[in-house]
Amino acid sequence: MPETLKPYQTITDFISGRQVPNIGAEENRQALERFLVEQKGYLKTDIEVDVDLEMTIAGSPYRSQVDLVVCVGSGKTRFMAVKCAAASLGSREREILAAARLLVQYQIPLAVVSDGRTAIVLDTVSGKKIGEGLAAIPSKKQALDMLKSVELQPLPEKRRQREQLIFRTYDTDNVNVQRNL
Repeated sequence: MPETLKPYQTITDFISGRQVPNIGAEENRQALERFLVEQKGYLKTDIEVDVDLEMTIAGSPYRSQVDLVVCVGSGKTRFMAVKCAAASLGSREREILAAARLLVQYQIPLAVVSDGRTAIVLDTVSGKKIGEGLAAIPSKKQALDMLKSVELQPLPEKRRQREQLIFRTYDTDNVNVQRNL
């Protein structure tokens, strides 16, 4: 393993129990993980951490990760994709929208960007902001109720390439993340 240029400390991830580098927005992610479990009623098993996102752009593979994906229902439907940010939330809205549109065969219904203290909640299909603040993040019960009436829509193929380019453009700005160590 190559030597790391800057030393870093590790912390224990609340969801996975793994040791993770305490860099970038990691402390914010830990705060949000705790909030989702302790305040919103999700189980640790409902939350996926560092979910792989792979695509091919102009014939070249591109690999990244989505910070958190919240799953609900008996089929563990991926319901909410989350980007944890260290600073301006508004500057990361478009990135998490693209990720939520690309991660699985349907558009994940909600896209969230949070710094652990506040959040912006977006409807993935329309791209519209539907709430602000941690209170706007649906509880597990609310998510289960929403899942009953939401139609899981695929991303139209003609938009896929555009969303991939948008995601990659924003994602390449994420330099202080674990996968780049």
